[in-house]
Amino acid sequence: MTTAAIFVVLPLCLAFAALSDLFTMTIPNRVSAIVLAAFLIVAPFSGLAWSEIGMSLVAGAAVFAACFALFAFNVMGGGDAKLLTAASVWYGFGMPLVEFLVCVAYVGGLLTLLILILRAKSASVLAMGLPIPSSLLLAKKVPYGIAIAIGGFMAFPEAPMVAMRLAGTG
Repeated sequence: MTTAAIFVVLPLCLAFAALSDLFTMTIPNRVSAIVLAAFLIVAPFSGLAWSEIGMSLVAGAAVFAACFALFAFNVMGGGDAKLLTAASVWYGFGMPLVEFLVCVAYVGGLLTLLILILRAKSASVLAMGLPIPSSLLLAKKVPYGIAIAIGGFMAFPEAPMVAMRLAGTG
């Protein structure tokens, strides 16, 4: 049961958040709440030491502080900040978290460039009849939940609970 929760909850929530952000430019609060609650429920049974669980919560607090500052300066949306914070606890306080954040940053930069190009060519894109959500073309925001999800998928095997299961030690 623990293994199933480890391999299903975070990826499923990230995928849902990405699709929601793509089509509605919002990430429901319940998605971030589920990600965080699932970690808090599953981590004690996963084989992580209490100190590792505590440091994962410290990682989440650090990411939250950075995201709160970005939100305050209107650089990042609230849903993106909450999702990034909740997902960060799954990666612990160490290199897996760095890998996750770097993947999110690279994918986010690429996503932003692609959306800017798409918006600049919106007339020709619409003329081709491609099924692109209108919110993607008309909104001033970037659905960064997509980048968080893709970065999360890329770094997922390095998340401590996942790595322990893949190595057969958890």
